[in-house]
Amino acid sequence: MTTVTAAFGEQERAMPWWIPLVQGIALVVIGLLLFTNTAATALALAQILALYWLISGIMEIVSIFVDRSAWGLKLIGGIIGIWAGIFILNHPIAGTLAFGFAIVVILGIQALILGVVNIVQAFRGAGWGIGLLGVLNIIFGLILLGNSMIAVATLPWVLGAFALVGGISAIVMAFRLKTT
Repeated sequence: MTTVTAAFGEQERAMPWWIPLVQGIALVVIGLLLFTNTAATALALAQILALYWLISGIMEIVSIFVDRSAWGLKLIGGIIGIWAGIFILNHPIAGTLAFGFAIVVILGIQALILGVVNIVQAFRGAGWGIGLLGVLNIIFGLILLGNSMIAVATLPWVLGAFALVGGISAIVMAFRLKTT
């Protein structure tokens, strides 16, 4: 077993090399499934997420009885989690599309905000590179928000590409951990 130093503190924790290997293999499989059987895989992933939200929402509400701090936020978060989970489970196709649309809109708004922040930083002396990055972020955000349905349609392939790259990286890291 190899040891990995924790990000915070000097404490060392043992991490078996096979954990990132299993994660990497799972990501590669999900990535390949997103490329080869896009609709069914997206639907299955949305169903898994719906189950997670449903269980998490129930646990959030139950936690109010154990710890009463921030009970209002816990109640709202629990209700939203339960509602989202039930909605996606009862309406799988509409729920999957709504979830994809929400991701695209959130990413578009985030890109616009980040672009404005980068441009402000450029005018404050951070350099022209950060300003150019800000302009690109704004353009990207406008493209996402202007063509949301096209972005939703291509989202599984983008996620599949990220899963493949992340999975291959995790597999490489696993074998590096094994040799050290």
